[in-house]
This record gives sequence, structure tokens and C-alpha cells, in this order.
Amino acid sequence: MSQERQPRPSMYSQIDVSHDSYASKPAGAGNTNGEQIRLLRDILAAQDRQNELLEELVGQLGATQRQRATELGQWKQANPILANSCRKAAESLGKVQTEFLASLTEEIGENFDALLDGEFMLNEFVDRYGPRLAHLNGVLQVLAQLSSTTSPTNTPNAP
Repeated sequence: MSQERQPRPSMYSQIDVSHDSYASKPAGAGNTNGEQIRLLRDILAAQDRQNELLEELVGQLGATQRQRATELGQWKQANPILANSCRKAAESLGKVQTEFLASLTEEIGENFDALLDGEFMLNEFVDRYGPRLAHLNGVLQVLAQLSSTTSPTNTPNAP
């Protein structure tokens, strides 16, 4: 970001690929090679720029991830009892989720034909299980994040 941006060469150019152009200019083969070399250099320059942009993007995402992990670690240090309670709650709720998924899959197995044939039955099934499953997963995710034992220095993106 502190580097000056250099003007990029155009990535698009025109090439005559008609049959007549090759037949009428056999002595111009060196010119065609020069054009190909120039095009390859343009492609290389574009790839280099793309790589720079990807490196910048990875750096930004990594910085955000590290900041979030640091803030989460600070919260856990400030609230160790609550973090431990979140861990216990996540473990218990994980067991509830397992039972819920077992009843959901049993329901699917018992009513497969009705769910397949009837839109009403499918809508009833989704209405019955969908919101609970989504909310349960959301709560479990929050509890798991607040209770994880990894510190910010153990994250894969840490320098």
C-alpha cells in the first residue's frame, strides 16, 4: 500500500488470426513472435498484479481474524468463570442437538414417501424442525466460540 502504483499495460489487444494474414506475410514471422512475447509479458504482468491483490486480501483477512481472536482471548481472560460455563453448556447442548438430530432423521425415515409426494407435509416438516435446528446451531456456535480453549497465539494465521 505504501508503494507507488505503476500504470498497468493493457491486457487486451487485437490479433489477426485469419488464414490470409499468414499466407501473405511469411517473412513477418518474427513480428508474430514479437507480438506473442509482448502478449505473454502482458499476461505475466497481469498475473503479478493479481498475486499482489491476493496477498493484500489474505493480509486483511488474517489481520481481522487475529484481531477477533485477540478480543475473544481478552474476553475469556476477563470472564474465566463464564467461559467455563459456556464450555459446559456447549457440551450439554451438543448432546441435546444429537438427540434432536436423531428424532429428525427418524421422522424423515418414517415419513419419506409423504415428504416426497406432499408439499404440505414437507412444509410442515420444515416448519417444525427448521427454525429449531437453525437456532440451536446458532446458540451452539456462540457457546463454542466463547468456550474454546485456543489462545490467539495458537491460531494458524498468527505471525
